[in-house]
Amino acid sequence: MSVKFLKRKKICQFCHSGIEEIDFTDIDVLKNYIDNRARIKNRRRTGVCAKHQRQLSRAIKRARQMALLPYK
Repeated sequence: MSVKFLKRKKICQFCHSGIEEIDFTDIDVLKNYIDNRARIKNRRRTGVCAKHQRQLSRAIKRARQMALLPYK
């Protein structure tokens, strides 16, 4: 017998809290969206909408260039 689980739809945390722009200097927020190998997590894992995923990846890349986040 297989037990079926209902997956809850993930809500974009940025849309829910009303954040319009993601700042690349906010390292504590950006660290939640990179894994232990410093790769950007995908939308399926984080539940972020497409608009904020683009802003998030742009902010992480800028933070890497400014040496605020590691590349590897």
